[in-house]
Amino acid sequence: MTSTQSSPLEVVAVRAHRHRAPLLRPFVTAARRTEAVEYVVAEVELADGTVGQGSAAETVAVTGESAATIAEALDGPLRRAVEGARGTITELSARVAAALEGATSAKAALEVALHDAWARSLDAPLVELLGGRVGDGLMNDMTISLEDPDVMAAHTREAVAGGEQILKIKLGRDIDEDRKRLAAVVAAAPDARLRLDANQGWEPEQAIDIIAGFVADGLPVDLVEQPVAAANIEGLARVSAAVEVPIMADESVWDAADARRLVEADAVDLLNIKLAKTGGLRGALAIADVALEAGVECMVGAMMEPRISITATAHLAVAHPAITLIDLDPPFWFASDVPAGGYTQERGWMRLTGGPGLGLERLTADVDPSGADVPPVPARPGASGGVADPTGGGR
Repeated sequence: MTSTQSSPLEVVAVRAHRHRAPLLRPFVTAARRTEAVEYVVAEVELADGTVGQGSAAETVAVTGESAATIAEALDGPLRRAVEGARGTITELSARVAAALEGATSAKAALEVALHDAWARSLDAPLVELLGGRVGDGLMNDMTISLEDPDVMAAHTREAVAGGEQILKIKLGRDIDEDRKRLAAVVAAAPDARLRLDANQGWEPEQAIDIIAGFVADGLPVDLVEQPVAAANIEGLARVSAAVEVPIMADESVWDAADARRLVEADAVDLLNIKLAKTGGLRGALAIADVALEAGVECMVGAMMEPRISITATAHLAVAHPAITLIDLDPPFWFASDVPAGGYTQERGWMRLTGGPGLGLERLTADVDPSGADVPPVPARPGASGGVADPTGGGR
């Protein structure tokens, strides 16, 4: 442990405030349709007055968390776990992880806020404390969500005109329609690299058949993400063994134990790490460490999450050598871009801008990207739980 990681922090306050951000257009996958994102900002204040922030979006269909349950977890068991506590960043992160079962998005928001405050207190970019360099960058992609083929083609042309070089194509409802959708995208952007995401939409034999067809047609497919159900590890392994295109796990990997299970079964070629699934940066780093030891590369992705969450994920991506791919386009779907700072992107290249912590301006409770009224954080409720509207926010 380095001297910066062993220096104790004292948390004097934990706060949370809710926001609602409309999207520029609906985001559609095989599982859900999202038109606006409800999210919660977690704030940590240290004894020296330093304030760090993290965020968590409502992702009921993926993590089971609504904005209300995220706020409840932050204002209840998670606040109690660290408010008034003193410890190293590793120790405080462990307190967050142990505070309650589940609630991985809420945990990620608080754990990122702790890391932002830690780095700000040292006047250092978080990426440098995690072992990376501010100047490094990675090529981002742009998602083309699941629509009729002509609509997907139009969105593809817009993305390429805006400088995007890698397109992530949402598929998975109907095999014949998927073929038409992909053909429309390729016709609209024949030089773009493609990443396909079936969101668990195919059976193993279907996946083998359709991916083999893509290869036979000479399509520029870099990878296929989660072609079969998350629990079907044997099916993933069967697909991976049968096709030439790299297969990536997403919904199948939530923690380091899942990562070990997948690599030991030789089930996939790549792992997709998301902070909302891992409960924060420490859990994400543990997965990346498993991958590095096994010689497996990783992507870091996100749900439909705001800029704070995406910036934290970008710091992780730049810092860890096992992470070679990113899928961090959600803020480009948002109608408003707050808070300022964190990173820039030009022709697909995402680069961190530097500055203490995450390098972001502080997002205050009175700033709502939509200007719409959102419910206040409830006063001191119990533990997180429950499932709300299943259409919210995931990817």
